[in-house]
Amino acid sequence: MTTEKFNNYDVFHAFLVEDADYEGLFEMPKVRTSRFIPDKVITFSKAMSKACTDFDSWVIFYEHDTKFERLWNNPKAYLKKLKKFKGVISPDFSLYRNMPLCMQIWNTYRNHALAAWLQNNGIEIIPNVRFNDERTYLFCFDGIEKNKTVAVGTHGCLKLKEDKAYFETGLAELVKRLSPKNIIVYGAAPNSIFKSYKGAGINIIRFESEFSKFRKQTSTEKTFTKSEILWKEEHPTEKLTSDNLSSLVSRKVVV
Repeated sequence: MTTEKFNNYDVFHAFLVEDADYEGLFEMPKVRTSRFIPDKVITFSKAMSKACTDFDSWVIFYEHDTKFERLWNNPKAYLKKLKKFKGVISPDFSLYRNMPLCMQIWNTYRNHALAAWLQNNGIEIIPNVRFNDERTYLFCFDGIEKNKTVAVGTHGCLKLKEDKAYFETGLAELVKRLSPKNIIVYGAAPNSIFKSYKGAGINIIRFESEFSKFRKQTSTEKTFTKSEILWKEEHPTEKLTSDNLSSLVSRKVVV
């Protein structure tokens, strides 16, 4: 059975990979890497706001999955707006260690399928590489060109010792397999992790996360509740207001 019999019910969006090539055991769609390097980045949710005119930026997806699930649900609705930007760093549907491996494969496929489709529609693409434990090495590097540029997100990956160890191991595997010339880092890029790669001649290009910017802006001796901080982590592009915090339980912490 093929998808031809169900063209009116394309529930898994086969149209995204109509012109794609594949790589690896799990047939990840291949993504060609742009030769351009971003000067500015903007989150998808911010980029899609009606007021946004920051078109000299690259669109990124380093935010909660709920912020860009709509792109998967209806990609054609956002194509015209995305074409106005300099380019796109491919989507970043989450991989969690407690997530069944089949779901991690599916989310990686979705990242690649959307990137391949956007690329085939004339948008410059830099592949985001999202890895987790060693099981994900079976598929997370497939479909990505070697000796080019890749992007990684570190927000939420370095705070806990265990998470940091998984990130360091995965990054080492990325460098071993893909030999990138440039690594774009969204979030912290501590020397304890990235210094050796800089020394090896890899260009590390860091962009500060929205949450980090928020912390800096609000660090002028103001006291925030833990609920406020957790809310901001999940909604990094939105402003804190009394309305969206009224239902949260307050526990005081100083940031």
